[in-house]
Order: sequence, then C-alpha cells, then structure tokens
Amino acid sequence: MRICLTGDLGGYYTGAIGQGRDQFGVKGDFVTSPEISQIFGELIGIWFVAEWMCQRRPRQGVQLIEVGPGRGTLMADILRTIKRFPAMMNSVESIFMVEASPELRETQQKLLCRPGEPLVHREGLSSGKCKDIDKPIVWAESLRSIATNADQTPFMIAHEFFDALPIHTFQTALAETSPAKSSSGPIRGTLMEHGPVKDDSQCAYEWREMMVSPVHPAAAMTSAQAKSKAAGRDEIPEEFQLILSSTPTRHSRYLPESSARYRQLKQIPGAVVEICPEASLYAADFATRIGGSANVAKPQPSGAALILDYGTSDTIPVNSLRGIRHHKLVSPFSAPGLVDLSADVDFTAIAEAATLASGGVEVHGPISQADFLEAMGIKERAEMLIRAAGSNDATAQSIKKSWQRLVDRGPNGMGKVYKALAILPENSGRRRPVGFGGDVPSTG
Repeated sequence: MRICLTGDLGGYYTGAIGQGRDQFGVKGDFVTSPEISQIFGELIGIWFVAEWMCQRRPRQGVQLIEVGPGRGTLMADILRTIKRFPAMMNSVESIFMVEASPELRETQQKLLCRPGEPLVHREGLSSGKCKDIDKPIVWAESLRSIATNADQTPFMIAHEFFDALPIHTFQTALAETSPAKSSSGPIRGTLMEHGPVKDDSQCAYEWREMMVSPVHPAAAMTSAQAKSKAAGRDEIPEEFQLILSSTPTRHSRYLPESSARYRQLKQIPGAVVEICPEASLYAADFATRIGGSANVAKPQPSGAALILDYGTSDTIPVNSLRGIRHHKLVSPFSAPGLVDLSADVDFTAIAEAATLASGGVEVHGPISQADFLEAMGIKERAEMLIRAAGSNDATAQSIKKSWQRLVDRGPNGMGKVYKALAILPENSGRRRPVGFGGDVPSTG
C-alpha cells in the first residue's frame, strides 16, 4: 500500500505517473466530503471554535494541524470559518499541513497562501503566509517533523487519512508444534486451505501473515479474460494476489499479540484480522500532543483531535482492502499506482492506542457522520445557504442534494459508513464535546 500510494516511483499520490492527473472530484477517482459541500468544512471549523471556547479560550499558542489535506479544500473552509471568530483567529500561532505528495503540496499552497509570495524552505519544512487569516502556514512530509511543544494547544483534523495507511492481514493456522499438525498435513500458501480439525483442544494455533505475491502473467491474463467475458466488459489484469505465509513472520509474531482483541481470536481456526500499526502510532502522537506523556511533560492537557473516516466501531476489520478507480470499486491488485487503495479504519484500536499513550486524554465516539453533522447543525446551515440563494432554484437544489448526501443513512450512505471520533483532554467524563452529545458551557 505504501509503495503503491506514496512511493517515489509511480506512486498514486507522489509518483511521476500521476502528474497532471487529479485524483479528486468528478473527473478523478473519488469525491471527498469537503468537495461535496462547503458546509462540511465550516462545521469542522465550528467544532474547533467550540473546543477552543470550552478550553478557556487560550489567547496564544494554538496550532491548527491537518494530516492528509488532499487539495486543501477542508482547511480553506475551516480557516474561512475561524476568521469569523477574531478572538480565536488571533490565538492561532501556526497552521501545519502534513502532506507526503509534492504535487498536492503545490496545489494546497496555491489555494491557501498569498499569491506570488515565495515559500521559505528550512530543515525539511516549507512555509508561507496564509491568505485568509495572515498566519504562518507550514508544510511537513510527516507529523514527526512538527515539534511537540508542551506550551502549545494543538487542534488536529484527520479526514480520510487513516484509511490510506498500510495494513497487515493475519490468519490463524495450525502451529508447527501442534499435535494435530502431522495428521492434517502442511499448510501451503493459500487462504483457508486447511480443513477443520475435529478436536480443537489438541491443537495449537499461530498467526500467519497474508503476503502479496506476483501472479504469473499468463495466469493474470487468463483470469482477466474470464472476468471480462462474465461481466461483459474489459477487465484489468490482476498483477498480484494474497497468499498465506508458510511460516510465521516478524509481524505475525508481534502485531496480533499486541491487544487482547486479537489474542482472543487466536484459537479460532481461520480467524482473520487486519491491523494498521501506523494508525496506532498516529493516534498515540495525537494523544501525546494533547495530554502529554512520560516523555512530554505538559502542565495542563489542551487541544483536540477530530478523526473522520470510514470503518468499524465494534468489530475488527476483515477483508476490507479495496481499490477505487473512476468512482468504481476495482481489484486492489490491478494497475498499481493508478488505483487508489484503502482499508476500513479500526476506531477501537485508535481509541485504545490514544488512551494507552497518554493518561491526559479521553476518547469520545465513534459516532456516525450523520449524527455528528446533524448535531453540529448541518440542516440549519444548509437552510441559511438555500435562503441566500434566493430565486436560484438550481443552486438551492444543489445545496440540498449535497448536504443530504453527507448524512445519508442508507446501507452505503456516507452518513452511516463514515464515523467521527474525538480525542480530548481528560476531564473524568464531566464534559462531552459538541457534536458528541455535549455543548459549550455558558462560562466557557
């Protein structure tokens, strides 16, 4: 996933093969919520304003940080909203954009910076002046490049970021030392090839990793032709496939043992789990910036992180790796570098990593995107924009269609599939954040 998405040579977001090709929008491969309606970004901006109010309205040291900013549309809407609250706007010290793609960084800079003003490059960071709120805006290739300062109040947003982080997939198989191993025969490198064992009490299981393996060109073409004939359309050959490793790997020995959620599945034959270690690392980083840790002494927890993505809230993701091209689901093993890859986000794992990393934070959610946006006032904001459109029926209809798409609770609707999770300073559950059942205290 990392090579296909952000590799230097032919990466979907970063490689030369993608130059001049827009991944976003109707003419691209997918459309994100900020591109659907400006209301989405406005409500995210309001959420951060509300958190700033709830945290005693700090007058300085506020950081705005977005990871995976896409074309910069979301941050542009957030900044335009915050500009309407001068006290918070004045408290912002810097804006940070964490973006691995040079091409997307350039797009973001054109949208967010003052036109014609050169960027300053220093120690791997690029900085300029934000045209909306006259504050420094800094680009970094990784979150680690942004120093963690105990005196800062970081407000962080991750929208459709975690789903693109590389995953590992593991499946249980009979261990080499299992008493039943000799009777069941060797486990070869294919998924679910071993059959059920009658007496599980006599068996010992271990985790094996699903590995990406090349497909023989002749077999790939034959498979594509068969699929094309069955579907009545041209099919891109799958150049790779998943196979089960014949022995444990370094990752299979450690990652599935890192949480009780995975360990309790170990004795179930053929159990499959998807684990994203980088998601846990990012969640831990967010939590440390907000609540401090043993290595980061923070006198008072402050800031907040808001994560919006699609994934599971009460189960472990399974078989969720997908490819998207031209707004259609395709095989994730076809056309590397030309297909967007993503996997379901494990929100429970994120919450677990955040709370383990810092005793100064608590987690709220996940809740459905529909519940979050409706609590934030998406309908009321849409009605305001519709009234402002006046007699322009086409504009009014477009606004209505857009906001309703964001909160659609149908089987595959964005309002149901996407979820929101918040990481806040620990307060013993005395205050729930806006959008998650809480409100701004009158004493703010």
